[in-house]
Amino acid sequence: MNNTPPFADDPRPDLAAFCAHALPDDVSAVIFDFDGTLADTTPGHEAALREALAPYDIELKHDWYLQHVGLSVEDLLTALPGGRRLPHHTIIHASRALLLSSLDAIAPLPCTVSLLGVARQAELPCAVASGASRVLVFPGLQALGLADKFAAIVAREDAEQGKPAPDLYLEAARRLNVPAKRCLAVDDAPDGIASARAAGMRVLTIKHGHLSGVAEARTTTTSAGSSSAARHPRAARRAACAEGA
Repeated sequence: MNNTPPFADDPRPDLAAFCAHALPDDVSAVIFDFDGTLADTTPGHEAALREALAPYDIELKHDWYLQHVGLSVEDLLTALPGGRRLPHHTIIHASRALLLSSLDAIAPLPCTVSLLGVARQAELPCAVASGASRVLVFPGLQALGLADKFAAIVAREDAEQGKPAPDLYLEAARRLNVPAKRCLAVDDAPDGIASARAAGMRVLTIKHGHLSGVAEARTTTTSAGSSSAARHPRAARRAACAEGA
C-alpha cells in the first residue's frame, strides 16, 4: 500500500505551499465534511437546486445559498424564503437526479484529500460527517475513489438533527470510538463549522481551495448569527458528555 499523501509532491506552488498541514499531537481522529470539503460540488449542487426550483418561480440567491450550503436539501428548502409551501419531495428528487447524472464530473479538493493522506499515513481513523443524504454521499465518495479510506461515513439520515446542530459530528466520533475533543473536523460551510465547534472539536475550513484554521470567535456563531450552543442546548449537553467519554 502506498502511504504517500496524495498531491504531496505536486510541483504546482499553489498546492505545494498550502496543502501540507501538520496534525496536532493530541488529535486522535479526523472527520471530514463531504460537499465543498472533500469534493468540489458546491457549484453543481447550487445549479441543480436552482434548476429544480425553476418551475415554482422561487429565486435561489447565490449569497444566501453559500450561507446555507452546509444544510441538507430538505433543511435548506425549509429555511428558504417561501420554501415551506413547496413540494419538497418533488424538488429533492429532481435535484438528486441531476446530481447523480453528473457524478463523473465531480472533482476532489486537492488540499483536503492531501490532509486525508497525512492522517492515514499517521494511522489516524478518519470519518465523513455530511449534511447530505447517503444517496449522494456514498456514490460521490465512490466516484472519487475515496469510499474505502474512511472507517465511518455519517450522512443526514444518521442523526436526529442536521448541521448546525452537533449531531452528525458527534455520531461520527462515536462510530470512531474517539472522544469529540480529540477529533479534528474539516468543513467549508458556516453551519458545518458551527456544528463541529458545538460538538467540541477543533476545526479547519477551506478558503479558496486551501486549508485554514478557524478562530474561536467565528466558530461559536452560526450563519444565523446566534450561538450554536444556545440554539441547540440539548445537543450541547450531548457534546459535553462526548468530550468526557
